[in-house]
Amino acid sequence: MIITRTPFRISFAGGGTDLKAYYAKEEGKVISTSIDKYIYVVIKRQIGIVEHKYRINWSKVEFKDSIDEIEHPIVREALRLFGIDFPIEITTFTDIPGQTGLGSSSAFAVGLVHALHALKGEMVTKNSIAATAAHIEVDILGRSMGKQDHYASAYGNLNTFTFNKDGTVEVEPVLYRQEIKDAIEDNLHLFYLKSKRDASKILEVQEQKTLKIFNNLTELKALVNPLSEIFSSGLDINKFGNLLHQGWMIKKGLTGLISSSKIDSYYQKAIDSGAIGGKLLGAGGGGFLLLYIEKKNQKSVIKALSSLYHLNVRFDQGGTRITYYDQSIIS
Repeated sequence: MIITRTPFRISFAGGGTDLKAYYAKEEGKVISTSIDKYIYVVIKRQIGIVEHKYRINWSKVEFKDSIDEIEHPIVREALRLFGIDFPIEITTFTDIPGQTGLGSSSAFAVGLVHALHALKGEMVTKNSIAATAAHIEVDILGRSMGKQDHYASAYGNLNTFTFNKDGTVEVEPVLYRQEIKDAIEDNLHLFYLKSKRDASKILEVQEQKTLKIFNNLTELKALVNPLSEIFSSGLDINKFGNLLHQGWMIKKGLTGLISSSKIDSYYQKAIDSGAIGGKLLGAGGGGFLLLYIEKKNQKSVIKALSSLYHLNVRFDQGGTRITYYDQSIIS
């Protein structure tokens, strides 16, 4: 049996420039961090005495005898890519529901790829894990999505990612002073909007409009370096909230699907109660609202948004990792 633990992520700025429609013309750039909320992937190689070759436990339970029959798209294509032709059971557990803007499908793909490499006795780099996971979702499944989430979940911690025209990705850890990082973490709060959305549908529309909104996406990319510098300089950390607000004002204008009157109402209520800024996480349309709130105003904002689920998070340090590994399964 093998168990991987892979973190979800929150992206601060640059989202949308990790789509091929953008970085094929001009390099994209994103700053994000993984958080201490995880998805667990459990893989167990079975002996030959089974009723069905593949058992996949997710929101449904699948019993299949061929890869082509598997309904879960990421599992199906990952097993095909890795050439898994022996009996196997795959189960997932998660801290946060999917389709909430925290990169859940990408985190699952990363955790699954990591586990399958381990199953085959292969030690690979985080870059390789992220690249393979992105290849499955973006290239094989043809989903309208970027690659930032795969790299954020694979590497963990706080990073800037550069998406080059040739499709390669450069990873640069954000340098920070511990006390500054801790202070920013203390001021970042998540609120669940009690609604899910299909990110690929929103991103498909955004991708089709890339040429029209190219300059807007470039403005979002321009926020990456100023946000990164706050972690190392420590000068006016509340500017972090101002930059998030600036980015959200740009982002919600990219397509009419990103925000809504309800989301705008919650956001304005937060600002009126003392939040400095924030943004909707992920593609938009629902999920989690990220807010930057000074400590003195946190109680009033939390009270103003009491109808929403308030989630405290910390930055994850390790990225995807194997938490249990039983070598006896290796043939």
